[in-house]
Amino acid sequence: MSADISFEALPPAEIAAKAEAIGVKKAGLPFWNMFFLAVLAGAFIALGAIFATTTSAGSIAVKDPAGGVAFTTGLTFGVVKLLTGLTFTLGLILVVIAGAELFTGNNLIIMAFMEGKVSIGLLLRNWAIVYLGNFVGSILTALIMFFTKQYTFGSGAIGLNVLNIGAAKTGLDFIQAIALGIMCNALVCLAVWMCFSARTVTDKILAIIPPIAGFVAAGFEHSVANMYFIPIALFVKNWGDPKFFETIGKTAENFPTITWGNFFIANLLPVTIGNIIGGAVMVGVIYWAIYLRGKKSTK
Repeated sequence: MSADISFEALPPAEIAAKAEAIGVKKAGLPFWNMFFLAVLAGAFIALGAIFATTTSAGSIAVKDPAGGVAFTTGLTFGVVKLLTGLTFTLGLILVVIAGAELFTGNNLIIMAFMEGKVSIGLLLRNWAIVYLGNFVGSILTALIMFFTKQYTFGSGAIGLNVLNIGAAKTGLDFIQAIALGIMCNALVCLAVWMCFSARTVTDKILAIIPPIAGFVAAGFEHSVANMYFIPIALFVKNWGDPKFFETIGKTAENFPTITWGNFFIANLLPVTIGNIIGGAVMVGVIYWAIYLRGKKSTK
């Protein structure tokens, strides 16, 4: 076997160089290529969210002491969160393997910026276009899912889970949401960072699963995932079939925090700030400082 061929993963110093090169390539994508790849990423993350919402929904109807119906999986809190996290990994696996542009992962373009290979204008252009595309892909997927009426499946268990998830996310304190966003994207960018070291599709999938399952299980906040989780809750709350609410024994008024204002101001804004800090600063800038700072090419 040739000495130039290796099945070993790239070491961190080489990952940093690869991350820089990928950042330059991503920043230079034509507008429409970048935008439509971002729409795909929004849809892919939404697919992971759909999978996670379904697997974490309760299946056994029990009487809710407050009136109406509650659902339980019959599993402990931790086990349910683990299953939720494992199924959510579908989203980033599709982004990385199928190819798409995800805002949170693209926070690593900061490494190319710090090296002077990408201007601040190109960096912010990428983040803005990709963020918008992710939003479009996520919310369109949420709209399609609403019309499927999947929220009525399991005697309304999935819909109740959708509403509970939306209520929890829109009920966060601003600083809490920033902190949860920081922790989330540190793990997402570490997953992407490790994928840069991979030699095979299998390597990439195995690198993705633990950090992504970990952030979901821990309850951290991902801005692009929330572009699906909260709009689908809004659609169900505002336009859901009356029979669905009758089945679960609740009304839209039982979910007062699920509003468009809370979606944008109480969740998406602070979570996005946190995601940038966790991904761009805690992963991108730190690894740039360790492996690339002071080693710029003299060509």
